[in-house]
Amino acid sequence: MEPARDLPASGTPALHLDVSGATATVRIAHPAKRNAMTPDMWRALPGLLERCAADPAVRVLVLTGEGNTFCAGADISGLADGDGSASHAARDLAVAAEEALAAFPKPTIAAVRGYCVGGGCQLAAACDLRFAAEGASFGITPARLGIVYAASSTRRLTELVGPATAKYLLFSAELIDAERALRTGLVDEVWPADALEKRVAEFARLLASRSQLTQAAAKEFAAGPVAEDRVAYWAEQARGSGDTAEGVAAFLERRAPRFAWTAGGRG
Repeated sequence: MEPARDLPASGTPALHLDVSGATATVRIAHPAKRNAMTPDMWRALPGLLERCAADPAVRVLVLTGEGNTFCAGADISGLADGDGSASHAARDLAVAAEEALAAFPKPTIAAVRGYCVGGGCQLAAACDLRFAAEGASFGITPARLGIVYAASSTRRLTELVGPATAKYLLFSAELIDAERALRTGLVDEVWPADALEKRVAEFARLLASRSQLTQAAAKEFAAGPVAEDRVAYWAEQARGSGDTAEGVAAFLERRAPRFAWTAGGRG
């Protein structure tokens, strides 16, 4: 994939993809509704992720929002159908996008400004890391709408912040600030708003310089129980990759390593 920028018409709800160097950035853009996700946007995300996963030049993915907010959730304007079928369909789309993001084989960072609410918080939780600007707000709000939050999303949130904080967020639908999100483990770092973009870019470059073999294996192992055949697979990858020999040589020679294994070759 060549460095590129996918830009729909100005103001159109869409996901924008920027690729610069080893970092792919997906920007959520729906300015009229604080970057709320439409059904078409939910549907588009897995395809964008697939493109980036298949590109060996992309080593890190950043998910963020256009302007001064991350994502205010799902666009609920079309959910008033009386029997709840539209809300169930929207939830299924959101879960499919979330699972595609969680399964992305390379490191992912959510860069959060402003509101990170509902489906937006769901997407941020599916990233590997979350860096937030001071003043950001986080919340998960299905209790305001009488919607049953998906089981997989609930488990992911609970694993991230623990049962008590997960229940606080889900039961109350209240928003919490960035400092509380940091204390509870919902975010990893909080920065002044004018420093967030630089910090995310620097950290993405750092991740891009590290071994994708290590990162991809660690990501799979951290996700939950690992079958013996996957343990054997990663052992085989480590033996055949040359990354360990290169890492040791680079350390001894006091130079930057040139790791060859790419997540695009993952089995």
